[in-house]
Amino acid sequence: MRMHLSTYFFEDDGRIPNNPVLPALVYAGAFRTAPHEAEATFNRNDWRNGWVNGVYAYHHYHGNSHEALAVLGGSALLMIGGENGNEIEVQAGDVLVLPAGTGHKLLRAGAGFSVAGAYPGGMSYNTRTGNAGERQRDLEDIRLVPLPDQDPVFGREGPLLANWKTK
Repeated sequence: MRMHLSTYFFEDDGRIPNNPVLPALVYAGAFRTAPHEAEATFNRNDWRNGWVNGVYAYHHYHGNSHEALAVLGGSALLMIGGENGNEIEVQAGDVLVLPAGTGHKLLRAGAGFSVAGAYPGGMSYNTRTGNAGERQRDLEDIRLVPLPDQDPVFGREGPLLANWKTK
């Protein structure tokens, strides 16, 4: 599997908390030749509770779970990290691993864009937008989300385990 790893750290912007310790990871080309294998690979590596769809066109995050997103088809421009984050171009075969609290939003999608999402251990997830009423509880919840046992793409080895060391 030939891929390029990028890591991104984001600060709390007052609305989107992001993760104070763990970087967002982008595995460009992880499934370059076989995007359709992403869901089965996630499941095999105990990233479950999956779905296939798109990415919401508004800033949101999950305060109680990490999330892996594999681009199954098409391409898109995503904003990761809230309003002050990074615009990231993704295409079929790319994987994003977002630690709890990391904002993400669809800016533009090409024809056929779809992603598969999954969560470590099949965790249930919430969807938050940074409303004041949910932020305080989410800040505590984000700190308590356990580190995954496996990388969603590489299993017991891989970039996630090397980059997500402490909380």
